[in-house]
Amino acid sequence: MNLFGQLHFVNPELFLLLLLVPLLYVWYYYKRHSYFPKIKLPSFESIAGMQSIRGRLRFLIPLLRALSMIALIIALARPQAVLKEEEIKADGIDIVLVMDLSSSMLAQDFKPDRLWASKKVAGDFVKGRKFDRIGLAAFAGEAYTQCPLTTDHRVLLEFLNPQAGLQCGIMQDGTAIGMGLATAVNRLKESEAKSKVVILLTDGVNNAGYVKPNTAAEIAKEFNIKVYTIGVGTTGEAYAPVSRRSDGRFLFGMSRVQIDEKLLREIARETGGKYYRATTEQALQQVYAQIDKLEKTEIEVSILKRYQEKFHPFALAGIIFLLIEALLKYLFLRAIP
Repeated sequence: MNLFGQLHFVNPELFLLLLLVPLLYVWYYYKRHSYFPKIKLPSFESIAGMQSIRGRLRFLIPLLRALSMIALIIALARPQAVLKEEEIKADGIDIVLVMDLSSSMLAQDFKPDRLWASKKVAGDFVKGRKFDRIGLAAFAGEAYTQCPLTTDHRVLLEFLNPQAGLQCGIMQDGTAIGMGLATAVNRLKESEAKSKVVILLTDGVNNAGYVKPNTAAEIAKEFNIKVYTIGVGTTGEAYAPVSRRSDGRFLFGMSRVQIDEKLLREIARETGGKYYRATTEQALQQVYAQIDKLEKTEIEVSILKRYQEKFHPFALAGIIFLLIEALLKYLFLRAIP
């Protein structure tokens, strides 16, 4: 039986004894005159309206006895705190996110730009994968590992913070898709996870790097790594960087959106993954949601319960109330016959 929040009572039937409390009060009410001496006076005029401090405190005797009974009955019912422990056994999936950091990711067909939206949606995806090891790689004209495989997703989310984290312009510009994929494969090849996945996001055409995308895909297949590819960007033209000043700032203008969808489809097909095209942030959210459903982590949860005895405070309170009652009754509020 659960009462008072997380307390569990082993002997809840003993709460029926609480019915004795009002019976005790009724009995005391009718017997109250036998507890106090009677003085016969010819007239009450001289003491009319007078009442001593002892007289005012007489109500404490039955009150303390009632409180003592209530506390002791609760103690007899054996309250226990229920301590739950969850033992989680998860067959996690190792995932490496590969993010394009070429200057075209600053195109403003997504608000405020493609990179901002891509980091936000990827961060939401990571938050939903509690039991998976996730890593992060980035590429432009070259590639590097930003975060190795980890279950400490707080670190990963710092890099995927839309306001900070990954930024365009920190590497030589270009789109080395093969290098990005090869970097992710290098992180996953030694993994013993049941499932190994790469999610590669780009908005361009491979034009840099010394590893060809198809070669990287073959290596991924060799290590049983599944690759999901995402082409991000609107169709037609977008307001995007067209050049860069000597101070590092980008100059924007209308530019044609070019995504090598044929190559991305081949990579996905070669590795058993799937290709997606996202032309809006909402569409990108749906893409990650679909991948999340396709790559489910098997979780086995065992709930263990432990109990901690909590009757001691109630028993102590009952004894204290009894002691206070005895002190008042036989010392301070003692009635002299």
